[in-house]
Amino acid sequence: MMSTEPEQAFADTLTASGRLGPTWRAAYEAVPRHQFIPAVAWVVPDGPEPGYPIDRGQDPDGWMRAVYSDASIVTQLDDGDSDLTTGKGTPSSSGSAPGIVFAALDTLDIRDHHRVMEIGTGTGWTAALLSQRVGAHNVVSIEVDEQVAGQAEKNLTAAGHTPHLIVGDGAAGCPPRAPYDRVHGTCAVATFPYAWVEQTRPGGVIVAPWAPLYGSGQLARLVVDTNGRASGRFPALVSYMMLRSQRRTVRWNPHHADEARETTTRIDPRTLAEAPYAADLMIGALVPGVARIPAPSDDGSGRFSLLFVEAEKDDAAWAAVDYVPGEAEYRVTSFGHRDLWQEVSDAFLRWIACGQPERRRFGLTVTPEGQRLWLDDPCQPVTS
Repeated sequence: MMSTEPEQAFADTLTASGRLGPTWRAAYEAVPRHQFIPAVAWVVPDGPEPGYPIDRGQDPDGWMRAVYSDASIVTQLDDGDSDLTTGKGTPSSSGSAPGIVFAALDTLDIRDHHRVMEIGTGTGWTAALLSQRVGAHNVVSIEVDEQVAGQAEKNLTAAGHTPHLIVGDGAAGCPPRAPYDRVHGTCAVATFPYAWVEQTRPGGVIVAPWAPLYGSGQLARLVVDTNGRASGRFPALVSYMMLRSQRRTVRWNPHHADEARETTTRIDPRTLAEAPYAADLMIGALVPGVARIPAPSDDGSGRFSLLFVEAEKDDAAWAAVDYVPGEAEYRVTSFGHRDLWQEVSDAFLRWIACGQPERRRFGLTVTPEGQRLWLDDPCQPVTS
């Protein structure tokens, strides 16, 4: 039997940092993470260190140390089409880092006997933690990948937990078992499925990673009201895989280069690339459907390009802004029916004109008509 020393030591570390309170520590100790991690996997540390493979058969102690560290552990690449041991490919399923797992669970503010719907079963560990907290009969967990769902069921059964498991698109939720007191997304969404709001009782809470096209992701905590709306703010920055039905492709393809326009700007593109996340929020709301791609030079010259592209369009507009050290103005090259640099820089300057509001002042409201970002109050949407 493997030693549990790494397990207890890591629990102490999480507790000391404030990320693991008494309630969830009891669940942590009752539901060991190593019961849900495969023998062979790919570790993504929480920091600058590169990822690395683990193999319980070849190095059981190293495997155990990795499991009980604040690292996410990738359990599938490219929907199962790529060799996990190489680490080459796009992660499509994983065991999330414990620190953010418990931060999200704490944000849910779960009470005894709450009915919980989880979107993204993954390894099954979070479903087991929820089952330990409120009882398996109160937990529904949905996983879109049949192979991942099958292994999660085996993991849960072996650990003695039997939540209601569904194989399907989590965007649809599970209406027959609604209403839910809590909805917990373990995959990111760009657009919150309204089905989650419909299936949550008034006063209920939805916690899920929100990943708008422009900028990075963050955790959203929304509360449902009696009018069928969910509204809330963003308590933490996070990075999660996308809900599969909302995956998007962003590629730099400067097509029609011979028809491109050339202008200049006095705005240093690095200013936008390194802007606070609050600026990204406003830009994303005012410049829909556009993604940015930072492209620093690797030749030591200090040159830097900031690229913008309309996502998933055959005839997408694009723009490139090139920083060259020592220059007073910077070249802007663009193509398409939209002037992306003008739109983005105008949105950034609007954020400055608003007093550079911090991220905590922004929020999101989801209604049957869609979702909207707001500043300070849901009655103050960020619109052009």
